[in-house]
Amino acid sequence: MAQNDTAKNGNGGNLGFEADLFKTADKLRGNMEPSDYKHVALGLIFLKYISDAFEARHKALLAEDPQAAEDKDEYLADNVFWVPKEARWSHLQANAKLPTIGTLIDDAMRAIEKDNESLKGVLPKDYARPALNKVMLGELIDLISGIALNEEGDRSKDILGRVYEYFLGQFAGAEGKRGGEFYTPRSVVRVLVEMLEPYSGRVYDPCCGSGGMFVQSEKFVQEHGGRIGDIAIYGQESNYTTWRLAKMNLAVRGIDSDIRWNNEGSFHKDELRDLKADYILANPPFNISDWGGDRLREDVRWKYGVPPTGNANYGWLQHIVHHLAPNGTAGVVLANGSLTSNQTTEGEIRKAMIAGDVVACVLTLPVQLFYSTQISASVWILARNKNFSRGTDRRGQVLFIDARALGSLVDRTRREFSDEEISQIASAFKRWKGIADVDTYQDIPGFCRSVDIKTIESHRWALVPGRYVGFDRSELSTTAIGKLKGDFADLKAALTNLPSEVEQSITIFEELFHG
Repeated sequence: MAQNDTAKNGNGGNLGFEADLFKTADKLRGNMEPSDYKHVALGLIFLKYISDAFEARHKALLAEDPQAAEDKDEYLADNVFWVPKEARWSHLQANAKLPTIGTLIDDAMRAIEKDNESLKGVLPKDYARPALNKVMLGELIDLISGIALNEEGDRSKDILGRVYEYFLGQFAGAEGKRGGEFYTPRSVVRVLVEMLEPYSGRVYDPCCGSGGMFVQSEKFVQEHGGRIGDIAIYGQESNYTTWRLAKMNLAVRGIDSDIRWNNEGSFHKDELRDLKADYILANPPFNISDWGGDRLREDVRWKYGVPPTGNANYGWLQHIVHHLAPNGTAGVVLANGSLTSNQTTEGEIRKAMIAGDVVACVLTLPVQLFYSTQISASVWILARNKNFSRGTDRRGQVLFIDARALGSLVDRTRREFSDEEISQIASAFKRWKGIADVDTYQDIPGFCRSVDIKTIESHRWALVPGRYVGFDRSELSTTAIGKLKGDFADLKAALTNLPSEVEQSITIFEELFHG
């Protein structure tokens, strides 16, 4: 397989051999649902990874000291999993055509878990089930055997990590709404990482899914010449199956981490209660109504107000602020409704957070970025201290960025940011912070604007970027503006009998087209 024949898409992803590999693997799936098949394929890719890493270290130790080559501790000390003989990929590949191959794989997974404490309960062990076609299984082993066949060390790790990540994204797309439960689109994650720049310190995700935030954080450090050991990874996930995917995803990247699971979730059983993180990156589930908020009315985390029992959005925001270090920053993806909602206590909490100066930036995203929903979403950048080190004192101000016009369709239903667009968004935030190696910040009509808190108060504490950044009128003809005004007049007439929630939207448009 030609590893070098890869072409980059605008999102920095490789669409060469990974795409071809997935297409071939998907053909082997037959009648299996993607939700079942992903565990079959990803489990085997993981097995291939740890076996390759073991064999590389085993070869090196044999050359140095044959006796040490059979010492399990020699491998664990080098962050390499111990793989017993019966679990090594060469053994499975040699027996791939046997009708007992499913049992052999299950036995291999059990043997690996037995010898590696950190993998206990993580690996899939249902390859022997009658419903799983053993011919397909053997062919899948043959296919995966070609990945990084002639590569060694870090190169092999990188290739297998890329394949694992690519497969996760493709399975998320195939599963639609269910896919969004374990996978945040790569371009969204990259926006968060490039804005926050997690060079060193503690990185936390309270609803970490399959671990994409952590993978991209590690990549960021590598790409900017930092040391991987300078960041420490912490996370929590309530879905056991998704937690297993995260553990494998990080292991296949060689990333040390402390990822906790319990079925109660971060609200009700905060596994990392005392953690104060330097960076928090999170994409919580949108608008969760059954989050058990009625049992948490007196919780210490509700500094800015008690979240409503019917929506967890402001529970997530306050949980995240609670876990920030004194100079920590967070990037949180939430549905756009959180920017204006006044249901029960949400408006008061938002007012308190803005007045408390923990909201640094709000970024609206284009539609169709997510696998799981067409709901419009935004990124909240939260900061404990807006007097940024190495930068500008932005206390009393909020940066608004409107990125709804960015992104390009990669298929009929989904949009991605290009590398240039990610840089455009991140650079605006970094300029606003006053980072020394970028240009001086300036408002850009239609894209970004820095606004003081008194101005936000005059807008009834709404955080909709479009309300503040306005239009770049130099690029709009008089005819186009006139048409937009006409369209809005028609829309306003149609909405006059709808509930009061629409009133704020009408007000936004009226202010936008004032004059």
